[in-house]
Amino acid sequence: MNTTTPEPAPAADPGRIVLLTTSHRVAPGLLSWPAWQALRAADRVLCADGAHPQLPYLREAGIRVDEDSPAAEELVEACAGGRTVVVVATGEGEPRLTDGLARLAGSGRVSMPELELLPASYDLPGARLLDLVQVMDRIRVECPWSSQQTHKGLAKYGIEEAYELVEAIEEGDRDELREELGDVLLQVVFHARIAEEDPETPFSIDDVAGGIVTKLIHRHPHVFGDETATTPEEVKEHWLRTKATEKQRTSVTDGIPLGQPALALTAKLASRARTAGLEVPLPSTEGIGYELLALATRAEAEGIDPEAALRAAARVYRDTIREREAAPPQP
Repeated sequence: MNTTTPEPAPAADPGRIVLLTTSHRVAPGLLSWPAWQALRAADRVLCADGAHPQLPYLREAGIRVDEDSPAAEELVEACAGGRTVVVVATGEGEPRLTDGLARLAGSGRVSMPELELLPASYDLPGARLLDLVQVMDRIRVECPWSSQQTHKGLAKYGIEEAYELVEAIEEGDRDELREELGDVLLQVVFHARIAEEDPETPFSIDDVAGGIVTKLIHRHPHVFGDETATTPEEVKEHWLRTKATEKQRTSVTDGIPLGQPALALTAKLASRARTAGLEVPLPSTEGIGYELLALATRAEAEGIDPEAALRAAARVYRDTIREREAAPPQP
C-alpha cells in the first residue's frame, strides 16, 4: 500500500501596504504616474484626514477613499489574502502607523505584508520658500509686534543682518552662514508682506521675484540671448551696458548709494570710473580723508576690497587688545 505525505498548504499571501506621500507645496492632483497606478489598482484606499487636500481630486478621478486610521494590526489583517491597501499619508507622515508596523515586523510572530513608501509628488528646488511666505503671512496677522512694523521701522534690521552675513562669510562658519542667509531672506519676505497692504501701490513677494527674474534674464544676454561672453570682464560689460540703458543714467556714478560705508563708497566710485575707462585724478587736497581716499582707490585698483581689508586688520587689532588685557600687569 503506497502512502504519500500531503504537501503543506501554501501560506496565505500577506498582501501589500503602500504608504503614499504627497507634498503640500505641489498643487493637489498633480501626482506621479506610479502613484495613480497604485491608487487605481488598490483594493482599498485609506486616509486619516478627511480634509486632506488630495481627497477631492482623488474622488473626482473615481478613486474611493475611506476616511479611516486603522491600527497596524488592523491594517495587516486588511491586507491578508493578497490585497493591496494604499494609505494616503497626512502631513505628519503617519508615524503612529509606521512605528506599529515596525513593532509587528520585529516581533517575528506576524506574516507581514510588503511595505512600500511611494512618493506621489516631489518638492522642486525652492519649494520651502512657500512655507516661509505662509509663516510670514500668519505672523503678520497674529503677532502683536510684527503686525505693527513698517518699512522704515525694519530698515535698521536689514543693515544689521547684511553685516552679520558678511561677518559669517569672512569667518568661514558654514552653519552661521546658513543662518544669516535665512535672516537676510526674512527681511525680504517681511518687507514684501508689508508692501501687500499699501493702499496705493501694493506689491507681493511674487512681484519681487518676478522683477528680479526679468532683470537677470535681460542682463544676461550671453546666457538667455544671442550675445557671447567668455570672460568675467565681458559679462560685467554686458551688465553695465544693459543697466545704463534700463536706468537711462547720464553718469557712471548714478545709482551709487552715498549712505554706504565710506571705504565701500570710494571703492565703488573708483570701480565705476575704471570700468568706464575714465582717467580721473584724485583731489590734491591734503587731509586724512583724502589720504584714506587714495588708499581705498589703490586697494580697488589692486582688486582688494578696502572694507574687508580694514575689517581683517581690525580683527587682528581686537585680538591684540584682548591679549594685552589678559596679560599680567607690568611691574
